[in-house]
Amino acid sequence: MGGLAEIVGGGTPSTSVDSYWDGDIDWYAPAEIGEQIYLKSSQRKITEEGLNKSSAKVLPVGTVLFTSRAGIGKTAILLKEGCTNQGFQSIVPNKDKLDSYFIFTRSEELKRYGETVGAGSTFVEVSGKQMASMELMMPTTMDEQQKIGEYFSNLDHLITLHHAIWVHLKFLCQKTILLCSMHPKQRKQEKL
Repeated sequence: MGGLAEIVGGGTPSTSVDSYWDGDIDWYAPAEIGEQIYLKSSQRKITEEGLNKSSAKVLPVGTVLFTSRAGIGKTAILLKEGCTNQGFQSIVPNKDKLDSYFIFTRSEELKRYGETVGAGSTFVEVSGKQMASMELMMPTTMDEQQKIGEYFSNLDHLITLHHAIWVHLKFLCQKTILLCSMHPKQRKQEKL
């Protein structure tokens, strides 16, 4: 992977220095990476001074954040520049060699690799060097990567849409069942 992307670790400014915190630079922790595909804003933010006084680095739009410890393998794509704490080995794709969404679609493979090569006595962690050494079977052209990424992006959006519809229908069914079980006088007071 090192030939297709730069692998970038993160860092944390000292929490005892107030001037490092509550700035306008997004700073992500692994706990923030859930089921979402894209990240727009972090829970905590650091200042320019905090960035300069830590090993955190500003990551460009399109970077795939990859949690490298305490839950190896959670991924998300940055929609806005940001940085991370040391619980990440983020993948900054070379624009001519690796498509962000394509590598995001390989999240399960990345996770399995990280869990396999990770080491540590207190908790398992995968290093940037290990991530850069990961061998990947790749399509022969960038165009093919982008088409595969676009296909899975469309599929992910469709799944998200169907899930939202299912949640709404479930709510309506529950409300209907509740209304049907009410006495007719109570039912008149409620609206579906």
